[in-house]
Amino acid sequence: FSRTHTVTVLFILTCALVYVTLLEETPQDTAYNTKRGIVASILVFLCFGVTQAKDGPFTRPHPAYWRFWLCVTVVYELFLIFILFQTVHDGRQFMKYIDPKLGVPLPERDYGGNCLIYDPGNTTDPFHNIWDKMDGFVPAHFLGWYIKTLMIRDWWMCMIISVMFEFLEYSLEHQLPNFSECWWDHWIMDVLVCNGLGIYCGMKTLAWLSMKPYQWQGLWNIPTYKGKIKRIAFQFTPYSWVKFEWKPASNLRRWLAVLGIIFMFLLAELNTFYLKFVLWMPPEHYLVLLRLVFFVNVGGVAMREIYDFMDDPKFHKKLGQQAWLVAAITVTEFLIVVKYDPNTIMLPIPFFIMQCWLLGILLIFTWTLWRFFIRCRKPNSSTTPGRMNKWNDITLRYKETRRRKQEVPADRDRPLGNGSTATPSGRSKLNGSSETLRQRKS
Repeated sequence: FSRTHTVTVLFILTCALVYVTLLEETPQDTAYNTKRGIVASILVFLCFGVTQAKDGPFTRPHPAYWRFWLCVTVVYELFLIFILFQTVHDGRQFMKYIDPKLGVPLPERDYGGNCLIYDPGNTTDPFHNIWDKMDGFVPAHFLGWYIKTLMIRDWWMCMIISVMFEFLEYSLEHQLPNFSECWWDHWIMDVLVCNGLGIYCGMKTLAWLSMKPYQWQGLWNIPTYKGKIKRIAFQFTPYSWVKFEWKPASNLRRWLAVLGIIFMFLLAELNTFYLKFVLWMPPEHYLVLLRLVFFVNVGGVAMREIYDFMDDPKFHKKLGQQAWLVAAITVTEFLIVVKYDPNTIMLPIPFFIMQCWLLGILLIFTWTLWRFFIRCRKPNSSTTPGRMNKWNDITLRYKETRRRKQEVPADRDRPLGNGSTATPSGRSKLNGSSETLRQRKS
């Protein structure tokens, strides 16, 4: 089960290519042959990657599963690069090769409008505004934040990202109409109900995984059928558990890393809405769902690699392969948005919103300076590290000398057997002068 079966995969792949070459008649449809050739090339690359790519930090349910998603990440990044190098018209029309229904401009749905929770004017259903918002995105929000919590493994970071994204929706509703939502849709349905409940369930799952014993036994060594079924189910849980302790205020490196993670998370969230806006994809299209499934599978590996690189840079000397690709994908998606619809991106942000963001950035910058450059030098900003160490040594020697002098009177009056009195070292007064002299020198 744990072997890669490289020869078996190579044999099956060769047989498939021989069948297509010798036994199958090639159709005369150019578009069909182009699509099939691209799909076949991707499948061959996936077969190579699943058997030959380097393993990542995760091994369950099988290392080949995570190698597969690593290769899918490479394919998706290459697809984004191809879209980036097309003209706006050609890029949108190219989506028709994936689905003929695409390539048509779609109106964006406005979630604002009537924001009354109880509408007395509608006698049939006064709570119709709430039921109108209960679409497929409600369980998607909950499930998404449940999985994000399993990725980040920190309650504070999840809540910060959740609240910050709502502020981004407020700030960018003049660019995308579907960001215009009611206040209770932002803070009650999204932050408290969907996101908050997903984060809570995710933290409970993390607590269970952290306390779960990780002692594995071979399937065929388990005598009962119930034990075998339980072992198969636990195959989809982690092989071991690592608790993420981000500690952003411990040093500047970790603080900048946490800020970068939050920024990339928010950018990836915005790309979800802006990509379907500029590529004319409806929100319920299966490509939007596939992109979310893709990030669910690669996000956890990327976060683990980022944490290892940040927490132990001496052992993990370079950023992991999946984290590198996810960062490249996020940036490439944003560049596609900028190229395909610069007019929407460049719409001026309202002045009072710009003031709020500048104030927030200024507060973060000020706190960073105070925490990592001013507070650490608070005892004496003009003292160098060498002088500080020397001053600490002098202070410790002074305290030790005072302690010894306080012990001298109690021991000096203790009589010895020969009629003399004892010194702090246990010697008589005949030779105690030299000991006292040495103490004064010290």
